[in-house]
Amino acid sequence: LWRLGYCARLLKTNHFRTAASNTSFPAVWMLLAQRSGRIPGFFVVVKKNTFFTMPETVEDKTNPELYLPHPGVRGMTLLNREAFKRTLVVPALKVKKEIVHSVLKSLKQSVLQRPGLKRVVEDPEDEDNRFVILDPHKVPEFSLAESEQQVLKQLGVHPEVSRYHLELTYENFKSEEILRAVLPEGQEVTSGFSRVGHIAHLNLRDHQLPYRHLIGQVIMDKNPGITCVVNKTNIIDSTYRNFEMEVLAGENNLVTKVKENNLTYELDFSKVYWNPRLSTEHSRIVQLLKAGDVLFDVFAGIGPFAIPAAKRKCRVFANDLNPESYTWLLHNCKLNKVDTKVKVFNMDGRDFLRGPVREELSKELPLLKEEHKPAFHIVMNLPALALEFLDVFRHLLVGEPCSPAGLPTVHCYGFSKHSDPARDIQERAEATLGTSLAGRCSTFLVRNVAPNKEMLCLSFQIPADVLYKRPCPDEAKPASKRLCTSQDSSEEKVLS
Repeated sequence: LWRLGYCARLLKTNHFRTAASNTSFPAVWMLLAQRSGRIPGFFVVVKKNTFFTMPETVEDKTNPELYLPHPGVRGMTLLNREAFKRTLVVPALKVKKEIVHSVLKSLKQSVLQRPGLKRVVEDPEDEDNRFVILDPHKVPEFSLAESEQQVLKQLGVHPEVSRYHLELTYENFKSEEILRAVLPEGQEVTSGFSRVGHIAHLNLRDHQLPYRHLIGQVIMDKNPGITCVVNKTNIIDSTYRNFEMEVLAGENNLVTKVKENNLTYELDFSKVYWNPRLSTEHSRIVQLLKAGDVLFDVFAGIGPFAIPAAKRKCRVFANDLNPESYTWLLHNCKLNKVDTKVKVFNMDGRDFLRGPVREELSKELPLLKEEHKPAFHIVMNLPALALEFLDVFRHLLVGEPCSPAGLPTVHCYGFSKHSDPARDIQERAEATLGTSLAGRCSTFLVRNVAPNKEMLCLSFQIPADVLYKRPCPDEAKPASKRLCTSQDSSEEKVLS
């Protein structure tokens, strides 16, 4: 009992002396071991509990907060970069500058690998020496493994591990680490964003809004080339497909330039729709087209389908109701030198289908020849409403149907929250068209928009009995005409 009490008092005395002098706890432990003659299990527990109470220390590998900013930044709403400073005591080796490279190569598993932090720093007391910083997760007890010590001895390096005071500043932390340190504990941290040229576009949650200006500044600081950060403040308007936004940080300049699939587009992000996540889908549809094919882009935006299709030597008819999209579409056609290959319209989607599309199909389909059959594609990329426009195809043309191979192919986009989104999209399209698409359509999952909300593309050839209305013969008797009219009325009811 006396030995136990003596050792405890010795541990307490030396521990506080150690904290004041910033020497290592293992030294205290070894002193205790030397005086007591043994290391009882009780003191192992004491060591574990007091190890993290020192003002400057190295957390062991089980501590995930080793590289977090100073805890005092929690709840900050106005960015103060100086408040993120933190000093850690980390293991380091003192070596001659001539053999630094050899040491790094030999101890590559134990050397600090964190991006943005130097692995080799100068020794302020000796210009011929350097400190090689070790990873505190790999060397938590300031002692290298026996095999690593042997390697160092072969290189003429003393294997004693020193304590180096490493200062971490705002610049050394990743954006996610900064935001996790600032936002209330347990709340979701969003460091992801969509990049549109020099603009970072965020969709912040309600709990993040009090920190929105700080979040915007951090995103801009940590991403070179970003000079403006915006947050969407309402849902996308289904008419013009744009949304209100708030500038969180940087310049209030929302006219930007983007590159997609080796083409350049310019746009005003506050007035037109642009989603960089659709790049792969734009490319997928365009790859289906061949030179000479005809593309009708009903909701063309600024041209991500229309312009690359024109580059593939297709004939393109592009439309958008938004006057700003129409203006930028014309601009981007000239910018990419396809303005003579794209006919641009500023119309409602229904009017475009019943006007220019019907006119072109009525003229082209009867002229199709076996040796040269251009394909007709109709893209309807307005996921919130496009399925409702499919009724326009019912009896859009009058006359005898062309060959099945010449029927236009529709690529119609839609959102679904159904457990079986592909079936949901197909059934909604069938209800609007008034016919079954079983066996003659395909669905493609474009992307996950939100939890339990998918964006899909439904592709199908318009059935001849939907697209065409056969006229009654002029020479038919009045009764026959009445019968024909009656049949047409019945057919309209069935389709409805």
